[in-house]
This record gives sequence, structure tokens and C-alpha cells, in this order.
Amino acid sequence: MATKPAYIAADVVEKYLGYTTLIPLLERALINFSSGREGGVVQPIRTIVPVSKHKGFLGVMPAYSAADDALTTKVVTFYENKTSSELPSHQATVLLFDPTNGILKAVIDGKVITDKRTAAVSTIATKLLKSPHAEVLCILGSGAQALSHYQAFTQQFSFTEIRIWSRTRENAERFAEAAGGKIRICSTPQEAVTGADVIVTATMSTKPVLFGDWVKPGAHINAIGACRPDWRELDDTLMKNSVLYVDSKEAAAKESGDIVISQAAIKAEIGEILKGTQPALSDKTTIFKSVGMAIEDTVSAKLVYDSWTKNNEN
Repeated sequence: MATKPAYIAADVVEKYLGYTTLIPLLERALINFSSGREGGVVQPIRTIVPVSKHKGFLGVMPAYSAADDALTTKVVTFYENKTSSELPSHQATVLLFDPTNGILKAVIDGKVITDKRTAAVSTIATKLLKSPHAEVLCILGSGAQALSHYQAFTQQFSFTEIRIWSRTRENAERFAEAAGGKIRICSTPQEAVTGADVIVTATMSTKPVLFGDWVKPGAHINAIGACRPDWRELDDTLMKNSVLYVDSKEAAAKESGDIVISQAAIKAEIGEILKGTQPALSDKTTIFKSVGMAIEDTVSAKLVYDSWTKNNEN
């Protein structure tokens, strides 16, 4: 008799998805992805279904990792204009299958996975590309991704100053309260960005909010938003005068409006830097454009499921 799949809720995912364990697993996954067929990662570009009537999108993201023998599909929704401030702009569920027979093993809350794996990959990119003397962190945005990046970055790096800008002061203050650290709330994005060494853009903007004229030479930018080919967070000046790195060249060239519209040249994938086949030009102004990959969800979901299973066996 087939057993019912386990349901693993957000609080359990939060418990088992720590950055210290997750980051090394994602580094290996990025290397495997950028190693082509020999890396054992099978991951088509995500399928996007527009929900035009409600200004939303449904994304389907399957992947298989031979190294982890893990098979998953993430189903994610994201809405440009939310109907309620209580609802997150992105919601997700990860389905974990037994790769030997296709049986559904677990239904896992995907929101925490999405937030944490995205921040963890940005942490990896920042570790490779930031100046060794970086002191000032700037975050543009105040939603779930902004908070997860704050949590990951303050855990993994030492910054002497952290700044935040949001479209409304109320959201920025709410973020600062949730973060619990000493954060400077800025009135404009330019104020937040000026002199910053590491910048995170985590907005739902469809037009540029970060301009190259504001950015300190040698700064590193993690661009998280603008996940559609006609959306922007960064202007052409910044895109064309920085060294551009991505998680997936194929996906970024199709999905990232910052890249599609500016036609900026991609230097390399982060996995190629980790492999040692491409240089990390940390003395230059660098951008890591994150579109998010299904293999990151696969590795994260497998970690959560294995940890949950081990705990429930004891």
C-alpha cells in the first residue's frame, strides 16, 4: 500500500534550513550545474504561465540532481500588484519525489526555501566578488527577500554599517524592527547606495531603482528582483560598466529584463568561479544577477526532508 506523502510546513523548513549547512551544498550544486552533462544536473528553464487578469504569474521549476539523487518540482506564484499587504508577493510549494520510482515523498512549504536558498546563493557570490575591505551594506527593498539577505549577510559577513531603503517609510521601519539590528533607514535609494560596498536590490520594481552614477567603483551588487524580461532594477549605465555574473547564463539571457533590455555581456556563471575556470574580478564593479534555479530548490528540499526524516526516526 502506498504511503501518504509527508507535509512539511514552513516552521519545520525554517528549523532545518540553516545557512551554515545549506551554503556548502549549494556551492556544490552550482559547480555541478556549470559542469554541463558531467555535473549530473537536469534542469530545463522554468515554465511561466501569465495570469493576466490578476497581474500574476505561475512558474513551474523541475530539476534532478544525480549527485544528490534528488528529484523535485517547485510551483511558485508571484504577483506584481498584491491585493493585500498581508499576502507575500511570492508563494511556493516544493514536491519531492523518489527518483527510483516517481512516488511523491513530500509536499514542502516552498516560501522559506525560496527566501533562504536565494540569500545563500547571493552570499556565495558576495564572498567571491566583494572587496575584502567591504564595510557598508545597502539593501533596496523591505520584503521577504530583503530580510533573508539581511539575515544571511549579517551571519556570514561583518559590516560596520547597514542601510535600507523602501518605497514607504512604514515598510522600512517594519523591516528594521523585524531585523532587530542597528539599521540606517534612508529617504532615497541614492542616499542608501552612495558609498556602499555591497548592494542588494530586492524589489518588485519594473523600472530601474539603482543607477550606475550612484554606485561606488569596486562595489558588488546582488540583483534579486526584476524576474521578467521586461522588468528592470538596474539602469544601462550600471549594467554596461560592470562585470556581470549570473547563476544560469541560459535562464538569465531569457528571463532577466536587466540583461535582455541592456544587452549587457555575461562574464560567467558563479559555478564557473567556484570550479576555478573563470576569475572572480573582485577589484572591479561587479553584478550578480540572480534569476533563481530549480536545482537550488532541489538541494534545499532534500536537506530539509533528510533532516526531518532523521529527527522523526529518533
